[in-house]
Amino acid sequence: MNICELIEKVRRNVDYVKVGMIVCHNGVVRATTRDGRPAEKLKIKKDQEAWDKVLQEMRSRPGIAAVEAYLHEGERKVGEDVLLVVVAGDIRENVFPVLEETVNRLKSEAIKKEETVIVSP
Repeated sequence: MNICELIEKVRRNVDYVKVGMIVCHNGVVRATTRDGRPAEKLKIKKDQEAWDKVLQEMRSRPGIAAVEAYLHEGERKVGEDVLLVVVAGDIRENVFPVLEETVNRLKSEAIKKEETVIVSP
């Protein structure tokens, strides 16, 4: 799955009476950890129940017509896609906050990750 395929999935299934914009997030594996250490890969998996709960809640927000997400589980290398999120809705004041909250909540509530840090000799 790539971001274009996820956007097309949303486009095929939304009611355009309710949609004025589609926004997306395409998270990739960074070459460093948040604290700046060099990293080479990421192992990632999701808690399906938590994942479904977050998406269901985000889909019920005012002005939102669709929320879809995809996680590339398993081992991912630097530069590879990890988390894809697409949100369709009426106006930016409704849609942008839902995109940000969806990404943040999926990462904190439904995704488990393990970074492989490069250790210097």
